[in-house]
Amino acid sequence: MEIAQVIGLALVTTILLLILRQEKPVMAVLLSITFSIVIFLFMMGKMAAIIALMQELTRRAQINYFFMATILKIIGVAYLGEFAAAICQDAGEHAVAKKVEFAAKIIIVVLSLPIMVAILESMMELMV
Repeated sequence: MEIAQVIGLALVTTILLLILRQEKPVMAVLLSITFSIVIFLFMMGKMAAIIALMQELTRRAQINYFFMATILKIIGVAYLGEFAAAICQDAGEHAVAKKVEFAAKIIIVVLSLPIMVAILESMMELMV
């Protein structure tokens, strides 16, 4: 799905949401969530292509794939956390959205620990 299609779908969804929010607010939330899921599913193909390219570049550069996989996981957590928080906010659950964002940040820190340890170990080896 290209950007023009995404924008077109977003505009149609927005118009429907404006109409539905007045008459049936619950349906408006469901439409918003459905729109989010549709966009997410269409973008998964693009994400798969990005991951495949990163794997190939990592292989060519002879870099330890563990580090690239960890970075990709961190990026995935960031995007998924933001996506889930946006859905919660659309549903009017701002407190839940903040908790999702907080959890994503903690998970990102935990995932980044092995990379930080490897960097620190490399620095310590250079200093000796």
